[in-house]
Amino acid sequence: MTDWQDIEQQISDHTGRSFTSRCKRSVGGGSINDAYYISDNDQDYFVKLNRVSMLDMFEAERDGLMAMSRSNTIRVPKALFSGITHNQSFIVLEYITMTGLQQPEKMGEQLAAMHQITEQRFGWFRNNTIGATPQCNDWHSEWVEFWAECRLGYQTELAGHNGLGKQAIKQCELLRSHLRDFFSDYSPEPSLLHGDLWGGNAAFDDSGQPVIFDPATYYGDREADIAMTELFGGFSQDFYQAYKQTLPLDHGYKVRKILYNQYHILNHYNLFGGGYGMQAERMTAQLLAECR
Repeated sequence: MTDWQDIEQQISDHTGRSFTSRCKRSVGGGSINDAYYISDNDQDYFVKLNRVSMLDMFEAERDGLMAMSRSNTIRVPKALFSGITHNQSFIVLEYITMTGLQQPEKMGEQLAAMHQITEQRFGWFRNNTIGATPQCNDWHSEWVEFWAECRLGYQTELAGHNGLGKQAIKQCELLRSHLRDFFSDYSPEPSLLHGDLWGGNAAFDDSGQPVIFDPATYYGDREADIAMTELFGGFSQDFYQAYKQTLPLDHGYKVRKILYNQYHILNHYNLFGGGYGMQAERMTAQLLAECR
């Protein structure tokens, strides 16, 4: 049972303003955490809850939101703080009303601006999660090595433990050995990424301004963010046109987007099983057919 009195006291301590909720309602849309809108009719907050052991996930989310906020490019919910009660971990975020007019071209322009925030290496200063799966972000100087070890390699090993067939695992390992074939004439920069940019993690506030949230932040190839926007749909042609006008995509993106989305499909297999395994196998076969 949630200790709301403790959470409300921690909010009061953190903000320096007394807070006792008068309105509290469950908010849907996530399969990992319990989420609530809470308000005292003056202050509004969005609170996500999970087991005490998941505090690190919330701390990584806080750091990811802060990194994107510091870019001064696209709106993200302000992360107030994360913490624990005697039986749960939680994160308290700014509550944003998302019922406004849509301006997808602004989202494209602002995401492109965020992708121009770069680092010297690929990875991030801490690990985080992709869904409920741990996501390794060890620093690497080469993108191919980062993807081989921290993305494809990790998910392949996990899929083996979760029952993906031996032949499928063997094909994934073969693909790992051929990753450089996809980057023979393309060298990405380490761009600041959202990391989990599907349609459910992007919206517009009540003034029509773009908002992105629930990140799995790291520095990587910006194509990986764009690829995921295509995986489950939800982004308009105006979004893509505006993005490409600011940052054109390389001709090899059409193939590499399969590689980047294969990571997410493998992760969905590891989280949910079912037909995602067969989908991952088909994507692996497509990619191997492109190899030299």
